[in-house]
Amino acid sequence: MKPDFQRELIPRDDTLRLIGTLSATVAKFSGAAQRWQLLDESRHVPAEPSNAELLQHATGAHDLARDVLRLAADFAASPHSTNRAGRTTLAHLATASTLSARATAHFAETAQTALGLPRPSSPTNQYYLKNRMVIDHATARAYLRRTSETLRDAAKELDHHLDFHRFFLAPSHRESPVPPPPKPSGRHR
Repeated sequence: MKPDFQRELIPRDDTLRLIGTLSATVAKFSGAAQRWQLLDESRHVPAEPSNAELLQHATGAHDLARDVLRLAADFAASPHSTNRAGRTTLAHLATASTLSARATAHFAETAQTALGLPRPSSPTNQYYLKNRMVIDHATARAYLRRTSETLRDAAKELDHHLDFHRFFLAPSHRESPVPPPPKPSGRHR
């Protein structure tokens, strides 16, 4: 029975390292979702949105998505991805990869729309383009937040796995402890 438990356990150091990596990645996604703003202080689209800044949002989101995809691929290649906790963690990582890729696409759409704004067009068309930009940017930020939540769920799964790990590595009450070796006596015969 013990070998089955051993096969189900991801080594503690590997689990802690992955939880640390996931926590750092969660912080990156949360921070990006808060920092990358389109609207100005008055909650309006700037008259001339910064193309460079919007393209940087898309580039940054792409970098974050690549990191999550690499994390998922590395974990999938590990032997730990086949046990119960590993499969669940891998499912969260795959979902996070998809969500982060969608964030990248929406940030790119925002930048593309912003690049089309300076052309002379009707006020109705300008209004439509600005609204589309706001919706794409807000959707991208929502995908960043959802990615962060999914990565947090993966870390929680691994944290629960550590509890499972501690439970099965602790000696059972049914097992008697190994008696200490006898102490040499001070007298000789």
